[in-house]
Amino acid sequence: MAKVQQSILFKSFFYVLLRKNLLKIDLTMRKIHLSVVFKSFFVILICLFSNLINAQDQNNVIDNTNQFWDKVQFGGGLGLGIGSGYTDISVMPSAIYNVNEIVAVGVGLQFGYLSSKNEYHSYVYGGSLIGLVNPIPQIQLSAELEQVRVNTEYEYVGADFSENYWNTALFLGAGYRTGNVTIGARYDVLFDDDRSLYGSAFMPFVRVYF
Repeated sequence: MAKVQQSILFKSFFYVLLRKNLLKIDLTMRKIHLSVVFKSFFVILICLFSNLINAQDQNNVIDNTNQFWDKVQFGGGLGLGIGSGYTDISVMPSAIYNVNEIVAVGVGLQFGYLSSKNEYHSYVYGGSLIGLVNPIPQIQLSAELEQVRVNTEYEYVGADFSENYWNTALFLGAGYRTGNVTIGARYDVLFDDDRSLYGSAFMPFVRVYF
């Protein structure tokens, strides 16, 4: 009888001990599970937040790029000067950036041909810096600093020779603007009869930007 009671007590003690250990294991497993879930959730949040930031940065870059090119216009102008035996033809492609509705700045290239009857003919190429101001939509004021290379062949009787040099001009102009077209005139304030490229300081122009 005593042995039976001891066996029952031993089984009861073993059962209680086993149950406590199982409870501890269960609690530990729950903690591990909660930890894994929390870490997974945290990682997912970080990934989503990172993707959101990257997408926002990309959108900002695209928006800024689009805003820049939306303000850029391409075009240029034609120059024509005709006097007594003098011809000046120039083609000036350029691009401008509209800072606002009034002011624009840009750069340009120039290719031209000049000639004076029985005296010389010149081929011209170079670049320029452009500033445009529209005080009202119909009026456009301009300033152009031009630096060009000149290759000239002189045709004097018995004294043919060539000359190559750089020429600088600063044109101030005004024109009437309608849509994308401006028609007007410009004047070279650095004009010198002995040194300037052009035969006249005054020159009409047609300027177009799209």
